[in-house]
Amino acid sequence: MSRNEMRQPLKRLNPVQRLWRRRPSALAMVSGLVALGFASAGLWLSRPPPPGTGEPVVVAAIPEQAEIVTSSITPASNTDAAAPDQAPAGVIDPNDIEIIGGEQMDDTGQLPAAQVEDIAPEDNIAPEKHQAMIVVPPHRPLRKAPVEAVTEKTDQGPLPRISSGGKTPFDIYSQMTPLSVAHSDWPKITLVLGGMGLNARLTKKAVELLPGDVTLGFAPYGENLQSQVNAARAEGHEILLQVPMEPVGYPGANPGPSTLLTDAKPEQNLAALKWLMSRFAGYSGITNYMGARLLVTEGALRPVMKEVKARGLVYLEDGSVTMTLSSKLGQELRLPVQRARLVIDAEPTESAIKAALAKLEQEAAKNGSAIATGSGLDITIETVAEWARTLQEKGILLVPVSAAYKGRAT
Repeated sequence: MSRNEMRQPLKRLNPVQRLWRRRPSALAMVSGLVALGFASAGLWLSRPPPPGTGEPVVVAAIPEQAEIVTSSITPASNTDAAAPDQAPAGVIDPNDIEIIGGEQMDDTGQLPAAQVEDIAPEDNIAPEKHQAMIVVPPHRPLRKAPVEAVTEKTDQGPLPRISSGGKTPFDIYSQMTPLSVAHSDWPKITLVLGGMGLNARLTKKAVELLPGDVTLGFAPYGENLQSQVNAARAEGHEILLQVPMEPVGYPGANPGPSTLLTDAKPEQNLAALKWLMSRFAGYSGITNYMGARLLVTEGALRPVMKEVKARGLVYLEDGSVTMTLSSKLGQELRLPVQRARLVIDAEPTESAIKAALAKLEQEAAKNGSAIATGSGLDITIETVAEWARTLQEKGILLVPVSAAYKGRAT
């Protein structure tokens, strides 16, 4: 710096010059741009997908909304009845429904509620009709068991329990049935096939051949039960634990080891129940196996039902017993109880099973829902698999057992 420059007074910098001197270094600028890029990418990836992305879609032709007719504002001449072969306005005819494809969006095991969206009519649709698109949720693999939050670890094996946050095994191990299904007016059928786990071949056949909405009941005596249960859950099947209970004629008729008995002390039956419950995890409730005598003996049945309630499970009676106390005790203990109306393979022949399934359809149409049980026999599995493929065209919904405890399916 020259001597003259040193004698000159210091110049005050203008705002632009001050900002320039405070500019960040090149390294800081590059780092900031990289961080901004990562943040933008994260926001883009977390955006919600468009409704129905990747889901199967049903296209249905819907008649144009007719003029509203009321007795108070419409002249009598305009209130003529519609032709008998004409569907009411706004009602979807199952014959007009067409599946147009889609795949699963993820493998969380949760089923989203069905979505309905109007779309523009195509040229080949009659001008007096509109089209609607209904997203049909596919079956997702259910979560692998045991889930730690609802599992009590014991020396015998895993026991179900209510989590610290209040979640129950019924909550965790059930399918997430869409509200559009649970609260729909369509007839609903729940079907539970038991005896799983005793015969590996038949269990595998049922898991692979039957639709995921057929619930499977596992006996507590098979081998490799947990792996068989998880294989069934991977195909969408809900699981119930079959608990052997004392029948009339015991011990001549013996359901198996650790059967719950009418003359046993409460602590003995509870110890047996805990052993049965510890054979595997992943069930949302229990169902009786036999039990015509125990189920009418309140002193023996009440402690059992109380324990089932305390562990966050539901109870399903299989329909093989006519007179029981389960509904009465369920109401007193606030334990969710449902009861099957018939056993579809009481006579294990194809014709008898088909007749029972037809009766089941009639009950569902009359009452809105129906529950039945059966066994994992070759003839039952094959007949049910064939029958299940006909339900869509009949306008009947096949739902898992958990749906029988929710919505209008109860």
